[in-house]
Order: sequence, then C-alpha cells, then structure tokens
Amino acid sequence: MKIALIGATGFIGSNLLNEALARGHQVTALVGHPEKLAPQANLTAVKADVNDTAALAGLLAGHQVVISAFSGHAQSDVYGYYVAGVKSIVAAVKQAGVPRFLIVGGAGSLDVAPGLQLLDTPEFPAQWKGTAEGAREVLKLLRQEPDLNWTMLSPAALIAPGQRTGKFRLGTDQLLTNAEGKSEISVEDYAVAMLDEVETPAHARRRFTVGY
Repeated sequence: MKIALIGATGFIGSNLLNEALARGHQVTALVGHPEKLAPQANLTAVKADVNDTAALAGLLAGHQVVISAFSGHAQSDVYGYYVAGVKSIVAAVKQAGVPRFLIVGGAGSLDVAPGLQLLDTPEFPAQWKGTAEGAREVLKLLRQEPDLNWTMLSPAALIAPGQRTGKFRLGTDQLLTNAEGKSEISVEDYAVAMLDEVETPAHARRRFTVGY
C-alpha cells in the first residue's frame, strides 16, 4: 500500500514508520528534516511544510492513505500551531483526493466518567494540556467534516517505549485501564493498532483507542 506519513521522525511517527515498513508498505515520509531518516527499501523521505497546503496536496497525491503524526510539542503556542497545521493537512488530503486519512489523537478527550474527560480532571499534567486541547479540538472538527473518510486513534493515558506484543484491547471513547487501574500502551503496540486499521479498516469516520 502507498502510505504518506506526516511527522515520521517524531516519537510516535518513527514507530509508525518502522511498523509500516516492516509490513512491506511503500512509505513517503513527509518531514521537516529528511536527512534524519536513513535510506531504506520502500522509503522515500521528502521535506514538507504542513502549513503550505497546496504544496502538501501535491506531495500527497497518488497515495492510498495519509497518516498524520504531526505534533506541536516544540512550539510556544502548541494549541494554535497544532490546530492550524491539522486544518491545512485535512485540506491538502481533500485536494489531493486521497481516500483515507488517519491521525494520531490524544488520550485527553477520552471519557473517564459520564460527562468527564481525562483532560478535565485535576490530575491531568499541565505540561500536556496544550497538546491535549489541540487534539480534542481536532476531533471536534473531524466529526463535523462532511466528506473526509477519517479515523483517529487515541492512545492510553501513558504511551511509552516498550515491547511490541500485538496483544492489547481496543475501545471507542472511554479510557481503557488494566486490572490495576492503569491506562498504558507501548508506542510499539500503538503502531501495530494503527497499521492494523490501515490494512483492515474498522473505524471509518470515528475515533477509537488502544490500551492494555
């Protein structure tokens, strides 16, 4: 499958790249610094600016799927930078006529109780609020999108380097926790769940989540 991966050098994006290549897909990595990616079979690294919608659309054309692992962690205005960037990406996907769009979501917009999302709990870390609020706003925008065939995958509350086990649970809008009450997923297994969705679509025009 021909996959365009935006943000392929980031924490989650690099794991998505590894998983996609391991499965034999042809991947175009759209990144700010292509020189960071070592040459590999089935990999084309291209410099891209997500805010240049027209140029991005040209780079996305001809792909079967776009996966966005774009983030604004390094920016001073995380929320504004992220939301503007995703709006441009969505517009570019539509202009390019790519039939499917998958995006890395956040755990903050998952429900922990009726009417209460993780982001709105007192325990939510302040340093991640900008990112989480941006991801929640993007989910709202996608749910209002009339034409785009989108899917968002939200991780568990803690996503960290670990093992690729291939053993996890999927959910929809509720935060998944294990028997000890912890909400965790390895970034490697997150990538497995995302590429499973690429290969076998099961959550068209909706958000889902993954956790142990």
